[in-house]
Amino acid sequence: MPLVYQQNINESTQLAVWHILETEAFLLNSVVLTQTIHHPHKRLQHLAGRFLLKHLNTDFPLEDILISPTNKPYLLSGKYHFSISHCGDYAAAILSTTSRAGIDVEIPKEKILGIRKK
Repeated sequence: MPLVYQQNINESTQLAVWHILETEAFLLNSVVLTQTIHHPHKRLQHLAGRFLLKHLNTDFPLEDILISPTNKPYLLSGKYHFSISHCGDYAAAILSTTSRAGIDVEIPKEKILGIRKK
């Protein structure tokens, strides 16, 4: 697993960024696909994000993930707050036991210079 970055932000919150190089078959040995995703790369990104959640906390209840009307994954129990992001061949996840958390990963592009002061 090519972990690019991992950080414990505090006692209850941690994040990780991963370069996705594994095959879908490898990920399916650890993570169950719960949605129908037709595009192979999108399916790989979906699995990788959930794989990262298990990496951050082996007790994370992947089978309990629900999707809100705004497409944000969440747990009804509220036991964990988390966010997953993916772009290209990268996936990122943040997980907290106490606070809401969000993460976004993007591939740097020249057009980002236009918003750098924001």
